[in-house]
Amino acid sequence: MRLKQLFPRMVLADPDQPDFPRIAPGPAAGRFDAGLNSGGLDLQVGGIHGRNISKVGAGSREGYINGMETVSVLLLSAAAYGGLPVIENPAQTAAEESARDSAALADPSLARATFAGGCFWCMESPFEKLPGVKAVISGYSGGKTANPTYEQVSSGTTGHAECVQVLYDPKVMSYSTLLEAFWRQIDPTDAEGQFVDRGSQYRPAVYYHNGEQKKLAETSRDRLAKSGRFSDPIVVEISEFRIFYPAEGYHQNFCRRDPSHYHRYRRGSGRDDFLDKAWGKDREPLVIPANPKNDGVEEVSAQAIFQKPSAAELKKKLNPMQYEITQQCGTEPPFRNEFWDNHREGLYVDVVSGEPLFSSKDKFESGTGWPSFTRPVKPENVTEHSDGGLGIVRTEVRSKRGDSHLGHVFPDGPGPGGLRYCINSASLRFIPKEKLEAEGYGEFKSLFEEKAKRK
Repeated sequence: MRLKQLFPRMVLADPDQPDFPRIAPGPAAGRFDAGLNSGGLDLQVGGIHGRNISKVGAGSREGYINGMETVSVLLLSAAAYGGLPVIENPAQTAAEESARDSAALADPSLARATFAGGCFWCMESPFEKLPGVKAVISGYSGGKTANPTYEQVSSGTTGHAECVQVLYDPKVMSYSTLLEAFWRQIDPTDAEGQFVDRGSQYRPAVYYHNGEQKKLAETSRDRLAKSGRFSDPIVVEISEFRIFYPAEGYHQNFCRRDPSHYHRYRRGSGRDDFLDKAWGKDREPLVIPANPKNDGVEEVSAQAIFQKPSAAELKKKLNPMQYEITQQCGTEPPFRNEFWDNHREGLYVDVVSGEPLFSSKDKFESGTGWPSFTRPVKPENVTEHSDGGLGIVRTEVRSKRGDSHLGHVFPDGPGPGGLRYCINSASLRFIPKEKLEAEGYGEFKSLFEEKAKRK
């Protein structure tokens, strides 16, 4: 048995057991891993969130936090911990929830909201209970390391924060309500972590997916600041969403997978004590009915209706190279494709659905032989998926509505985001800036007008 699979965050503070030792927050940030053996059990403890661990009994062995601080850990038995939680069929439960999450991720009608609020275990259930929310995925965002592991993020070296991505029906649930729920889960005056969890990997943040979400988040933050509910400044980061990496399976839906451990951790963290004190009777979020101005989804021009054609239509519409790449995840040869050295100003759209993907404004010479961009022009139109097809884990990018294979994103690009979207030309159609209005993409003309003014 691997204890890490059940208890990736060991919490040795139990309010229900007075004689159980309490752990005070300590200066060391990161995780603790130690191979421990007792009674034939192979136990592994990980992700203690920078806590100092007191020696609580005989039979302990020494380990390290970040390879520097020696600590002692009790070899816990199920009885000492208060009994392992019993799930009648954990494999079936996990499989059902995984299938539900996968279906939500593949549903183009759902909108996405991404929030960081410290421990992602504690951020799932508050959103899951809201009407119109179809799935809440724990993961990592805000950094540059590609496909990070929990251990890497916990070390505080990746730039990522623990996050949840909320998939919701914008006709039922407003983004404004999601923001109201978010503020009621965090300490918005603490940018250095949340509650017992310290370090940038636990910083609070709102990662907006489009201009409407940005405007709503900033307005909501300013309203909270003016309310006087908190005496200290509101310091929550509000920045553009770039990429989201789902966390390992054992972290997903943790409050149901391991309710005993979840509730012990949550009580010991101090989160609920703080929130009860800060919000009192107002702790439940204010529900703001969804409408086109607060749903977190930007309206598209009337002519730009982005849908994937039928299989028969695709066979007629696409040439063999376009079909192989967009529908069968192929790769075109470098330096022998249409747009790798295209320097004209304009918009790149999905060759299948027509949804806007990239702007020439964000295109750069990568030396790879494929068109490369620092970011999508509409982040919500590009989805990320784990790809282990070549024996290495890469992040595939696809169009949201067309579900076209576009290419991959890598953490080695220029600019503040540090990303390189390496895209197949055959997945794209280029629209010169002078034809944007005529083809129904007039909303993007301003991108190139601003560039012209700066010249």
